[in-house]
Amino acid sequence: MSGPAEPVSWYARHGSKVWVGVVVALLAGYLVVTLQRAWLMLGEPSPAAKGLGVALVLLPAVGAWALCREIVFGSRMSKLARILEAEGGLPVDNLPRTPGGRIVREAADAEFLKYKAEAEAAPADWRSWFRLSCAYDAAADRKRARESMRRAIDLYRSAGAG
Repeated sequence: MSGPAEPVSWYARHGSKVWVGVVVALLAGYLVVTLQRAWLMLGEPSPAAKGLGVALVLLPAVGAWALCREIVFGSRMSKLARILEAEGGLPVDNLPRTPGGRIVREAADAEFLKYKAEAEAAPADWRSWFRLSCAYDAAADRKRARESMRRAIDLYRSAGAG
């Protein structure tokens, strides 16, 4: 019989949110400074300076769009993770690791096959795509991990749950 659950530290629960806040604050500061420089350049008589000023207006807009997209993605991913955790459906991170802390590739590949088969058997289940995303991530395939997570989010949202 196991004892009481060990308390989770404040940092373990909120640390990633703190770092996201720090990055958002730094990027917001950068965007403000960039927009100030753009304003100054747009006021210059030189066409080259005006062109650079326009570019400096566009760059913060693209940066803000990318930041918002990543925050929404992370928020939706966290929501699905909390749901799976409450259901007891999160994959267990028990894969062997190298002395440097990286997951052993062969073990990740073997685990991946299990989650790939699950997603193929239940292609409309967001849970299977979430777990497949975790398997891709463990196998160091970040691009496919993100694609699978986006699919999980889309399936969850199309089911009317989010």
